Amino acid sequence: MIEPDADVQRIETELNPDLVEPTIVTAEGVELYEHFRFEADKGQELLRVDKFLVTRIPKSSRNRIQQAADAGCILVNGRPVKSNYRVKPLDVVQIVMDRPRYEFEILAQDIPLDIVYEDDTVLVVNKPAGLVVHPGHGNYSGTLVNALAWHFKDNPDYDVTDPRLGLVHRIDKDTSGLLVVAKTPDAKTALGRQFFNKTTQREYLAVVWGHPSPADGRIEGNIGRSIRDRLQMAVYPPGGDTGKPAVTHYSTVESFAYTSLVKCVLETGRTHQIRAHMRHIGHPLFSDARYGGDQILRGLKTAKYTQFVQNCFELCPRQALHARTLGFRHPKTGQEMFFTAPRPPGLWLWH
Repeated sequence: MIEPDADVQRIETELNPDLVEPTIVTAEGVELYEHFRFEADKGQELLRVDKFLVTRIPKSSRNRIQQAADAGCILVNGRPVKSNYRVKPLDVVQIVMDRPRYEFEILAQDIPLDIVYEDDTVLVVNKPAGLVVHPGHGNYSGTLVNALAWHFKDNPDYDVTDPRLGLVHRIDKDTSGLLVVAKTPDAKTALGRQFFNKTTQREYLAVVWGHPSPADGRIEGNIGRSIRDRLQMAVYPPGGDTGKPAVTHYSTVESFAYTSLVKCVLETGRTHQIRAHMRHIGHPLFSDARYGGDQILRGLKTAKYTQFVQNCFELCPRQALHARTLGFRHPKTGQEMFFTAPRPPGLWLWH
């Protein structure tokens, strides 16, 4: 089943309501719904499909189109293509999703926010585990964005549907920790530039299976969609054509009997970066069901130990990952800002 990122899903917000929406059934039996369809004319010059589409889909960006291609959502003549495919005369280009189209409407919902800092330019929140950041497939309400719509409902200058405002970065649904929200277009531009130039400071705490060796290290490997499971990200050779460059620095904070508490600092911000990188070196995050960390991976599986680990899974029913610190330069004043979110309460393995 195709599961494109949230940025890919937002492509469907600018739909032509008159567009006919047929369905396509793949060889694997997956039913896909056509969201856009274009046919190249007879005089079409060879042109990359991402450039071809970005001029035809209103308010879309080339990055979003490339993400759609990475997720297998762009078909040419019925076959998935990468973003560097060159469109030829009379090619039929489609963007498909695994769900029908819907009109994207962000509803204001009174969802409590743990606000760490707020002024007239930025908002910093400590997101709890289990809260989806942005509406998307299967989560059209009850998200952080819906909570922001409620929080800013009396602010006439903040339109939660305006792409120039709001979230500058994201963390996974079941990851807890800090996020910064831009309240003005200038703030989003300035913060976005800092994230792009890697001048922000982001530190995560994670509990992983086993004891990494060396205890402190650097993981470099491109991250892209797994060819075996589209819900997972896989690590590919650095410098290759598959995936996007990603670097994670880790250091062991404390070692337990069969797990370790590690600190991770990101040079890049790829989807599932820490989760994929740590599994790649043989140390999946504790209780991470998507990447195999919800199994007993270390220790003898005696009845007593198995029950102990199962109890721990119940205490931490999600990947043990927390975005602990966030630092950036204030987009308006230029002041260095640094925030720390306390470790989630009630989880023995964080102490």
